[in-house]
Amino acid sequence: MGHRHGNSSTLTGRRLLLSIFITLVFVVGEAITGYFAHSLALLSDAGHNFADALALIFSWYGIWIARRPFTAQRTFGYHRVGILAALVNAVSLVVIALLIFWEASTRLGQPKPVQSTPMIVVALIAILMNTVISFGLRSAAKKDLNVRSAYLHMLGDAISAAGVVVAGLVVAFTGASIADPMVSILIGILILWSSWGILKEAVNVLLEAIPEGMDMAAVEQTIGGVHGVRAVHDLHVWTVGSGMVCGSCHIMVDEQSVRSGENVLRAVTEELEHRFGIAHTTIQVEVEGCDPNDMYCINRAVEHSGEQDHN
Repeated sequence: MGHRHGNSSTLTGRRLLLSIFITLVFVVGEAITGYFAHSLALLSDAGHNFADALALIFSWYGIWIARRPFTAQRTFGYHRVGILAALVNAVSLVVIALLIFWEASTRLGQPKPVQSTPMIVVALIAILMNTVISFGLRSAAKKDLNVRSAYLHMLGDAISAAGVVVAGLVVAFTGASIADPMVSILIGILILWSSWGILKEAVNVLLEAIPEGMDMAAVEQTIGGVHGVRAVHDLHVWTVGSGMVCGSCHIMVDEQSVRSGENVLRAVTEELEHRFGIAHTTIQVEVEGCDPNDMYCINRAVEHSGEQDHN
């Protein structure tokens, strides 16, 4: 498992390096073309592509450093670097969107003549480039928030480039230069929309919130359903980095031999990993009840009291 994961990370890293080179070369060409064509939409897309290049660089760095072994100072290794990279990528998207809105508002008041042909040709190349890179990162993006942030950058830019093509066609057939800043505003909105999910997830990981979509009540019920477990309390689940979900809890069992207690512990660990992907667990076995101030102990006490009142 670990060997295949390492090979997958290496392959993704190589794809990212190639994508970085292609994107940077294209950004220079698109920015120059946009400047001489007086196209804000093309310049906006060049800015978005530059953010893509930065996203790819951060993602590559996150993958590279995450492969470094843990140390006495960093016992979980460097997995959080990828989350920080995703956060930086999301923030950079927000900044670029705000800059686009600022320039577009100026252009709406004072439209400039736009050359439509360079817009259309360069934007079509951008669509092809970003689509190919997106497909190259798609499989890794499903398992890694860091790579997913770069993937959404590239996918979003393919869509925004399509908007530039539309703006170029409008300018070519109607001469309405206002279509250029209008499309730029739509690109800015798209950028904000694509950054929100990554920003939210990255902040949740850094705040050690539960993984998105996880039901803590179901986790508690699963632990409580293991044979030999009388109760569970002080339950915590959090994400260290992409693909690394950790959990800790206290479980109460009957008085029994050490070996029997270890069997219960092993069963709980296997259930958590199999059903919820919680691969790194710390479980404390007890024979006494929980303190009323412990997490989940209060919830169950209140629920039990409510049931008695209802009956």
